[in-house]
Amino acid sequence: MSMSVEARDANSKFDDDGRQKRTGTMVTAAAHIITSVIGSGVLSLAWAVAQLGWIAGTVCLVIFSLVTLFTSHLLSDCYRHPLTAKRNYSYMDVVNANLGGLQIQLSGIAQYSLLFGITIGYTIITATSMVAIKCGSKEVCHTSENGFMVIYGVIQIVLSQIPDFHNLAFLSLIAAVMSFAYSFIGIALSLTKIIQGNGHIVRSLTGIPVGWKGLTSEDKVWQILSGMGDIAFAFAFSPLLTNIQDTLKSVPPENKVMKKATSLAIFVTTFFYMLCGLIGYAAFGNDAPGNLLTGFSSFKPFWIVDFANICIIVHLVGAYQVFSQPIYAFIESWSSTKWPKSDFITKEYSTMNGKISFNFFRLVWRTSFVILTTVLAMIFPFFNDFVGLLGSIIFWPMTVYFPIEMYIAQKKIPRFSGAWNRLQMLSLFCLIVSLLAAAGSIHGLIISVKKFKPFHTTS
Repeated sequence: MSMSVEARDANSKFDDDGRQKRTGTMVTAAAHIITSVIGSGVLSLAWAVAQLGWIAGTVCLVIFSLVTLFTSHLLSDCYRHPLTAKRNYSYMDVVNANLGGLQIQLSGIAQYSLLFGITIGYTIITATSMVAIKCGSKEVCHTSENGFMVIYGVIQIVLSQIPDFHNLAFLSLIAAVMSFAYSFIGIALSLTKIIQGNGHIVRSLTGIPVGWKGLTSEDKVWQILSGMGDIAFAFAFSPLLTNIQDTLKSVPPENKVMKKATSLAIFVTTFFYMLCGLIGYAAFGNDAPGNLLTGFSSFKPFWIVDFANICIIVHLVGAYQVFSQPIYAFIESWSSTKWPKSDFITKEYSTMNGKISFNFFRLVWRTSFVILTTVLAMIFPFFNDFVGLLGSIIFWPMTVYFPIEMYIAQKKIPRFSGAWNRLQMLSLFCLIVSLLAAAGSIHGLIISVKKFKPFHTTS
């Protein structure tokens, strides 16, 4: 008796698009998302809440999380082509299938600029954590971060040879555990500080007041906007969702599994954001540091703070790969299409009895990419401010505008209908917020540029 179509599909080593059978589940997809979302930016949320205050800080965290959850669900429904049900492998593929035209180029510029900036920022942040471990509890420690950036770059060169997202599940799970670990440590240390009640902590419903340590009205406004930018950047992960959804098994339907994965991941991350931001602000008040862990330099035993920094390093080692994989995939796909007969670009070599796949173009291109991000991090150590600017600007188009427009196109929602008007009002609101946050980030970037000294990064 011949096998049914479903049975043959279940036993096949390939999916309906001819690619290797996908094995991703809700758990692995959620782990990928958490790895990219709960980054080191979570440690700056106490500072952001200090600028906004109890009320506005809490409201901003909730609003950004709800908007991201809503638009992520819209995006998951656009994974398959609206007419042919063909898979879309990347965010740009989804835009191409649903919108086309100039929108493709705009989405590509926005997506890859954000991802590229984040990889540079992660290089800087990891080096900072390495220096913090070396300096320990010393009050004064002048140590160059450049050598640690090189070490981080070498590690990324090795890991960059992992072919694609399908082989990153284990790395993402480890990185997600590390992100939980240092978040928990930051929360626990903050609670300890609150319980001990050392010193007089000043807190406010409306954030740091004008006049606090010379704070002017103008500075107050800039810092509020910058705080909003920090929160917006914490939720700017939509460009990765399609790549992550492309790792899921086709049964049950990918969009249903992805909605569950994004719901779980955003709930978990928002919970940690609230804890880190609000408890951190409760612990430090108006003196909340830009990096929560730097506020515990005198904490005993100090090895706990060291362990938290180690967790940050391990997490960002994995997160770097999660953010860079879409860039790798785009360049390699374009190159194989441009030069399909080139063995240098397309030929795969197997080692260790076929367990490891090796490609010369992948080795050269990905190594060059890591070297470039490392060098830029060393030349421009204020790139974190630039990444914050990228997050502020790109949150609206990538997280809000494109998902809404693609959903409208796919569901054929009539212009000026009730649903169309509501979606457009949400998009306009997020655009205004993003522009305001970008203004605050630009102000911070200008201040950093004034202190600029190439290859002179010390902590």
